[in-house]
Amino acid sequence: MRFLFACGGTAGHINPALAVASKLRETVPDARFLFVGSGREMERRLIPAAGFELRNITVTGFRRGFSPRDLRFNLSTVNHLRQARRQCRELIKEFSPDVAVGTGGYVCYPVLKEAAKRGIPTAMHESNAVPGLTTRMLSGIVDRMLVAFPEVGRMYKKPERVAVTGTPIRDDFLRFSRQEAKRRLGLDAKPLAVSFWGSLGADNMNSKMAEFIRLNARSGAMRHIHATGNGDAGMARMVERLGSMGVYGLPDWEELRPYIDNMGTLMAAADVILCRAGASTLAELTALGRGAILVPSPNVTNNHQEKNARALERSGGALVFTEDACTGEQLYNAAVSLLRDRDRLTAMENASRAVGVTDSCARIAGEILGLVRGM
Repeated sequence: MRFLFACGGTAGHINPALAVASKLRETVPDARFLFVGSGREMERRLIPAAGFELRNITVTGFRRGFSPRDLRFNLSTVNHLRQARRQCRELIKEFSPDVAVGTGGYVCYPVLKEAAKRGIPTAMHESNAVPGLTTRMLSGIVDRMLVAFPEVGRMYKKPERVAVTGTPIRDDFLRFSRQEAKRRLGLDAKPLAVSFWGSLGADNMNSKMAEFIRLNARSGAMRHIHATGNGDAGMARMVERLGSMGVYGLPDWEELRPYIDNMGTLMAAADVILCRAGASTLAELTALGRGAILVPSPNVTNNHQEKNARALERSGGALVFTEDACTGEQLYNAAVSLLRDRDRLTAMENASRAVGVTDSCARIAGEILGLVRGM
């Protein structure tokens, strides 16, 4: 079998494709795989490192503004799409895939549209609670729409083609129970809060977390591990902020890290997690069944992180604060309140787990193989 994957731009689009391709490689050992990207750095780094062949085509997105600069950019995008159609024709003719799968990014549109035009079975996976532009454009074309959230099927042109599969997560997120994860990390029974806002950090959120850390350093209400992001510079900036608040040195129950390398184990150990609301992060939270305090990033297309967060909030699995309205003290008080009310936190964990999917890779692989076999 020959599997063609299209994904691009962000790790949230690329990692699900890699996880599913790896599952298919286990299931069909003699299969061939080809990934198509748009030439961005994340694709060039992650896909070959996972052992898959990568080919790039020329494609860009559309801007929503109407300034002369935006209009010029959109005109170039139209020209790129013409080039992409030609590149896709040549690539698909050469590789001759049995199925084409998209997991997000503008590159999916020309690849899956050309594959469908040639009668090749197609599937598109959407991790977010609200479909993006590319997914909306493809939803009436592809044979199967694979979605992460149960409530979103009605948003698509052909709901009969929608299957709820969840979003793939790494195996290490499901390896340990909370107790085993804490034991492996050398942590005691004290309630654990973990906070992070992305590998590059988020300066505004880190300023709020400085107040959170100041309050917890004084009270000792919880063990708290915070990732500042942005390497040594992020750590130095946080230490500077804390110093300006009169906090010099931290007690044993407060820990700063530039990054969290063992994210799966640490999230498994956590009693409450404070973080953004990207689709992959929510997939991890719900698969684990962890209560979360979410502050969606306001700097994403179509505000999709808040829509993701609100979907989990409606299920009862999260508290949601907007970045512009919340303070470090509010986040601290919310965490303390949850950790002191075990019944409430347990109900939140159960609600999160109820919408989580632990076998997403297997579900998506099954859907793809079903398309190939005409099921």
